[in-house]
Amino acid sequence: MNPHTPALNFDPALLLRAQGVRVAFFDVDGVLTDGGLLFTESGETIKRFSTLDGHGLKMLQKAGITPAVITGRDSLPLRARLQALGITHVRYGTEDKAPAAQEILTELGLEWQQAAHMGDDWPDLAVMTRATFACAPCNAHIEVKAVAHYVTQREGGQGAVREFCDLLLVASGRYADLLNGYIA
Repeated sequence: MNPHTPALNFDPALLLRAQGVRVAFFDVDGVLTDGGLLFTESGETIKRFSTLDGHGLKMLQKAGITPAVITGRDSLPLRARLQALGITHVRYGTEDKAPAAQEILTELGLEWQQAAHMGDDWPDLAVMTRATFACAPCNAHIEVKAVAHYVTQREGGQGAVREFCDLLLVASGRYADLLNGYIA
């Protein structure tokens, strides 16, 4: 069977910038979710996650890129979702995200030049401006989009993470092989 030619294309300058990424940091609210908070009568928070995004995070792991999550919130649904995705580098309940990202980089033996970050609001700016590659969903705050190297076409919680993961996979040179593994 002949290999399938991917339909996905990104600007070569973006791919070059993202080429050495070994860890990708993600915010949760507004990135992995749509940013809305639903509360039950008992006060429990309900979150909606995209399966497209989840598959993208799994593909990053297959490509040797570590997904890591740094979030200002903590909840059982979030912990369950990240556990189901096999994401082990997580910092919950932290608004000061740069030190948390530095801790994870140190654990992984990596530098900021090997890091990417996807965020949507001001608490993400410190990590986005240190990382070699910064991404924002199209519905992110204007100041976040201004520092992003790439702004997704999809909104947070609606496939934006998958779009970013696909970009990183193409930059790593693994996208076509992973895609063809599903076709074969």
